[in-house]
Amino acid sequence: MTYTAWIIVTASLVGMSCGLIGVFLVLRKTAMMADAISHTVLLGIVLAFLVTKEVSGPAMLVGGIFAGLLTAFLVQWLHSLDVQHDASMGIIFTTLFAIGVILISTSIGNAHLDIQHALMGEITFIPFDKVSLPLVGEVPRATLLLFIVFLIVLFFITAFYKEWKITSFDSALAVSIGIPAIAMHYLFMSLVSITTVASFDAVGAIMVVAMLITPASSAYLWTDRLVVMLILSSIFGILSAISGYYIAYWIDTSISGSMAFSTGLIFMFSFIFSPKHGIISKYVQPIKNL
Repeated sequence: MTYTAWIIVTASLVGMSCGLIGVFLVLRKTAMMADAISHTVLLGIVLAFLVTKEVSGPAMLVGGIFAGLLTAFLVQWLHSLDVQHDASMGIIFTTLFAIGVILISTSIGNAHLDIQHALMGEITFIPFDKVSLPLVGEVPRATLLLFIVFLIVLFFITAFYKEWKITSFDSALAVSIGIPAIAMHYLFMSLVSITTVASFDAVGAIMVVAMLITPASSAYLWTDRLVVMLILSSIFGILSAISGYYIAYWIDTSISGSMAFSTGLIFMFSFIFSPKHGIISKYVQPIKNL
């Protein structure tokens, strides 16, 4: 494939994975946990680098999962001490992110890991770092990793679809019928962490947050059915990747930033034109009832 195609495919994989995960974040009303984890995984990545001296590989995923689970645990712990949930997230993610920033500034040295890279990613360089696969040929390393993560996310959402659905809408009911709600919560946080870490190097924290929250929020405006919402969220993630790339090409700016901007454009379109929750439908419906 061409250079442009690899960038779009890589970003689309981010959009699909984040779109699927984001639906449950929105339904659980914990969307800002995506922002928290997307920042705190920096600490996990830095700690993994300090141990392995490598900026890629399985250690990065392990470090990110550790940081994500640590974030979820500490937020839940503070909340149990009567600290408001949003305040708990703000306290934990800023503290852990700050520790990661300090470690980058003082301990990393000349490694390819810095604050700008963490926030905006390096998607323009993705097509140059390739691995050779049998029957397939050369593919970008990040694209392969994101494809594997997408399959993992799709597998767990499909395998535990009933459990995700019940725990998202009524955790008390889930516990009463024998579903381990706490275990499902931490499994879900692990999926959020894996998706975030895999996307981190390619697109940075800003686009990860945008892809986790905005396509799912847009899909929420179009349907009340969970399956349809999952499909729409993934489609919106892909559309954001494609349109964002060409916006960046048109005005010569950051690709990741433009893709994040595209998620906002799709949300605004949905907010205005969605048939049930859109602004236009809310004004048209009362007129029809007159």
